[in-house]
Parts: sequence; structure tokens; C-alpha cells
Amino acid sequence: MSFWDNITNIFRQAEESSPSQPAVHELIERNEAELANYERWKKTLGSKRLLNWLVDQYAIFKSGGRQDQAMGFLDTPSSKGFVIYFHQTQYSREEITHFFHYLKERVQSLNYRSDISDRRVFSRKDWVETIERHYLKPRARYEDVGSINQGFGNIMIELELRNDIPHNLRLRANVYNDAMFAEAGSFGALVMALSGGG
Repeated sequence: MSFWDNITNIFRQAEESSPSQPAVHELIERNEAELANYERWKKTLGSKRLLNWLVDQYAIFKSGGRQDQAMGFLDTPSSKGFVIYFHQTQYSREEITHFFHYLKERVQSLNYRSDISDRRVFSRKDWVETIERHYLKPRARYEDVGSINQGFGNIMIELELRNDIPHNLRLRANVYNDAMFAEAGSFGALVMALSGGG
């Protein structure tokens, strides 16, 4: 296949992409420079500032107060989570990307394993949408009564970019309401654990 055939094929795949068929689907891999920058960022106040903001906003949400418009919370019987509308903030793309990976690292510190970390790219009418996600599951442990400890549930962290600009970041914990599973930890406890306060 010629060079131009390859280019034509890439554009055709982008035009044919759909929610179930991305134009690009690949694993997330970070090079040495990105990992070094990430390690430096973790030593700054950046990660703590974002986590403190999350904890404060969650407390305001639970008390029924007026939240920052750049953050929202999901609260249903089986799913709990938050979304940060980064397009309404002054955070840089690099800081947001570091925070996305930092949330994964914090969840893994809670006896979770990474199930998948991937990137999907879709062609939308007015922009190119990129969804980067980390999907994490608790390491299976059986309680004394024989039920499975589900931790805080299965956790999905997604970073949505539009034309390569961060749009929002979502974290969602989905729990099983099934007799096979022990009751999941509360979302408030997860938020505190992410911040290092749990």
C-alpha cells in the first residue's frame, strides 16, 4: 500500500468512527521523559491542591451548599463519581494529564489492580474527541462469611479531550448490589482515601 493510500485510509477510518468503532484505539504508554516529568510534578503542590479542591467540593456537595461550577458529582445507588470540567479552569494540559495518572496511582494504592489503560479517538462533527481511560478493579478478597470484598467498586477514570484540549475528567465507582459481594466502601471514604486522608 502506498503512502497516499495509507493517508486516505486513516481519514476514511476517522470518518467511519462511531462510539463503538473508534478511528484509533491504543494502549496508553508514557516515555521516560513523561514519567520523569510526572515524578517531578508529584513533588509539587499541584497534586495536593487538586485533591484538596476535590475533598472541599465533595463536602459542599454533601452539605447541599453551592459548589464550584467546574465540578459536579454523580450519586445513584450503583454509581458514584465526580466530573471536573477542566475547560472551565486555568490548569495546563500537562497538569491535567499528570492528575489523571495520579488518580490511577492513588486508586492502586487502595489494593486495586489496573485492568486496562487505553486511548480511543473518535471523529465528531465539530471536533476530534480523544478519551483516555484507566479502568481499575479491586484485588479479590473473600470475607469471613464467604462474600467478595469489592472495595469501593470498579473504578473508571476518563480524561476527555476535544481537539487535543482537555475538556473534562471523570471518575466513577460502580458497585455490585449482589449477595455475592460485601457492601462497598462509601464514596466519601474513597474521596478521603484518594486525598491521603483515609
